[in-house]
Amino acid sequence: MRFRDYGFTVGYLPPGSHNAITDVPGVRVGHANYWTDDPVHRSGVTVVWPHDSNPFRERVYAGTWVLNGYGIMTGRAVIEEWGLLGSPIVLCNTRSIGTGFEATVRFMEDLDAAVGDVDVLMPIVAECDDGFLNDNRAGATPASVFQTALRQASETTLREGVVGAGCGTQLFGFKGGIGTASRLVSGESREYVVGVLVNTNFGYRHQLLVQGRRMADVITTNEPAYRKEGSCIGIVATDAPLLPGQLKRLAKRVGMGLVRTGSVGNDGSGELFLAFSTATRIPRELPTPLTTAHLVDGQFWTLGSPIDVVFDAVVEAAEEAVMNALVGAESVIGRDNHTLEKFPIDRLIQQR
Repeated sequence: MRFRDYGFTVGYLPPGSHNAITDVPGVRVGHANYWTDDPVHRSGVTVVWPHDSNPFRERVYAGTWVLNGYGIMTGRAVIEEWGLLGSPIVLCNTRSIGTGFEATVRFMEDLDAAVGDVDVLMPIVAECDDGFLNDNRAGATPASVFQTALRQASETTLREGVVGAGCGTQLFGFKGGIGTASRLVSGESREYVVGVLVNTNFGYRHQLLVQGRRMADVITTNEPAYRKEGSCIGIVATDAPLLPGQLKRLAKRVGMGLVRTGSVGNDGSGELFLAFSTATRIPRELPTPLTTAHLVDGQFWTLGSPIDVVFDAVVEAAEEAVMNALVGAESVIGRDNHTLEKFPIDRLIQQR
């Protein structure tokens, strides 16, 4: 069940039809689990494709932001320099960054002979450390798991909690994982979609807030005595026509959504965010004239600027995505009998 299924809402904007990042037309999500008991692996891969075609040939505008930098997102420097996203976005654990990079390049080389010939691929691969449950010393997630997630991605995927890259992650001392949500915003001539997907792996139990309420006053069970601080990877997708600088501003707002759940960007946590727009595709072969990049009007220094509602959408969707990860994850036992328990939503409901 999801956060709304328990009678909660976040913000004032309406969600998309599936309340997921895949509500943005063309965006696809894929998951593959890496779950074994000898050795103990509680890990996996989650993939976000920016549209329904080949992103190497048809790039999209993108921007990134780092709230706290103890983490890795390969390819981020290219987005900072060019403002373009030209690969699928791959989420995995820290131990598997290298394998994920190679597996993604191989997948794209098989997809398109121009990859590695016309130009090299510098894919986006971002990590969370799932080492509390997952035995990192037993090795990286195999390339085949990455290939499965890349191959099976679809526009109808809606799985949260203990799935893909979220198999081994924690959230405020409970089991966390993958969460997603979306919002609809009205433009001058049409409606736009803003979607967020997160892999949550952050926070201590005393920090957790649910709709502004401090959960330490409601839930008094002890959190695990030993665990790692983790990270949070946040991906924003929208079909609103925005430029790279504006998308960087959207990426920043993911952090505001996390703050509403209790995050402070802890010292040992890596909060890395990426936002992209599907509205304008930039062909690799031919330059795209700026006149074809239709933008939202009145975005700068304007009272009631149209981009403000897009900021609202990101913050609301990010907060709800975290809540969906929290209530959607089941308890998991990992290496050395380390355990992360399911969030006891019933206690919150009883005291609402």
